[in-house]
Amino acid sequence: MKDGVLHRKWVKADGCVKFWQVVLPKELRARLIQEVHDGVANGHIGNSKTLSRLRQGFGMRKDVREWCKTCATCNAKKGPAKKGKAPLQLYQVGTPMERVAVDVTGPFPAIAAGNRFILVAMDYFTKWPEAYPITNHEAVTVAEVLVNQFFSRFGVSGELHSDQGREFEAAVFRECCQLMGIRKTRTTPLRPQSDGIVERFHRTIVQELAEYCSEGQTEWDRKLPLLLMAYRSAEHEATTFTPARMMLGRELRFPLDLVTGRPPYEEFPVASSDYAVELQQRLEEVHHQVRGHLKCAGESMRRYYNRDARAVKFKVRDLVWLYNPQKKGMSPKLQSPWEVPYTIIEYGTEVTFRVRRRPGARARVVHGDRLWEYHRDGHYTWGTSMEEVEDPREVVAAVPEEADDPGPLDTHTEENGQPGTEVEDDAMGKSEDEMQHPISRPCRKPRLPRHLRDFIVNI
Repeated sequence: MKDGVLHRKWVKADGCVKFWQVVLPKELRARLIQEVHDGVANGHIGNSKTLSRLRQGFGMRKDVREWCKTCATCNAKKGPAKKGKAPLQLYQVGTPMERVAVDVTGPFPAIAAGNRFILVAMDYFTKWPEAYPITNHEAVTVAEVLVNQFFSRFGVSGELHSDQGREFEAAVFRECCQLMGIRKTRTTPLRPQSDGIVERFHRTIVQELAEYCSEGQTEWDRKLPLLLMAYRSAEHEATTFTPARMMLGRELRFPLDLVTGRPPYEEFPVASSDYAVELQQRLEEVHHQVRGHLKCAGESMRRYYNRDARAVKFKVRDLVWLYNPQKKGMSPKLQSPWEVPYTIIEYGTEVTFRVRRRPGARARVVHGDRLWEYHRDGHYTWGTSMEEVEDPREVVAAVPEEADDPGPLDTHTEENGQPGTEVEDDAMGKSEDEMQHPISRPCRKPRLPRHLRDFIVNI
């Protein structure tokens, strides 16, 4: 003891260095760690560096590790040490036009017709692509092109999948799908992998346009039809057939066929009735083989992707951080992409969850890779031990709401097709005074305000 302060003698292994370490009580450790870790001159350093500055302190390794783990400022900027990667989810299709993916890519250099964007539609089963130059990507333009140029030629698809672009979420586009009996689905926010078939085709078509239009860049719309022909006539790796044979029942004809000849299975009979029967038989045979090939390709992709994937283990009412790097008016390099804790209120699928920031706010459906477990905040008041930190569920309602989250819970259908629901009251306890003096309070079941329905309170 020195001046009423407990010290511990520290001796280096070689016995040359000796000094006295201060043994701080638990009531003062939080204050010291906060000063060393959170101070302006300390810059929210990590575990090892924070501990190295506290070498005069004894027995604080666990406290330092817990503080750095729960530091809200560090978590909001740095995120988890290992990013989330949920297991791959496959969508199986078995017939042409069962599911079609659509997206818009661009802008490209303006041409004489005013076209600057490309609307892409691709069939999940046959891999048949369509690409239409358009002047803008407004909802009316996109809906008109799909109806007049795509559905009028190939028929109406059973399901239409897209991202959450404004052109696909507008009321006019939604009404168009309803009138034609199309089930509309969409990806979760910031998850282009959920629409990977058209995203990968974007890469292919842009690369080919760059190869043929590197000099005359204003002629890209004239090159587009022939590039589509090349893609449709090339064997697809997943199906082992060309998109043309799967969609049309035959291969596309090329000038080279004059030299090499046509495939033997395309020796068509003269009678039109026999041709129709044989064409149907060939299509059925090809489609049957493709179903098996797609299943094998999907399983192979799943095994490769899931080598380092981890199952999502969140539960309802868990608090999580939400990854949201897109914030208007802020530099991506200087902003903190992880937002204040959200509460999981419902499961969507195996990898999607419905979350909201506070009771009464708009619910969101997000992918599990954008979520991260929220740890209890280490920034407690002076002299409070780690065990006495208040539960963040009791203070999350006081967090200011973001601009795009006001209003009641959204009840429209999300990607998983399930309507939005609200979490019911999980507990409505009574205080001891109510139990001892039952006549002092009305004999009715009290109802919590809407903004407190997700919390356990005594009223």
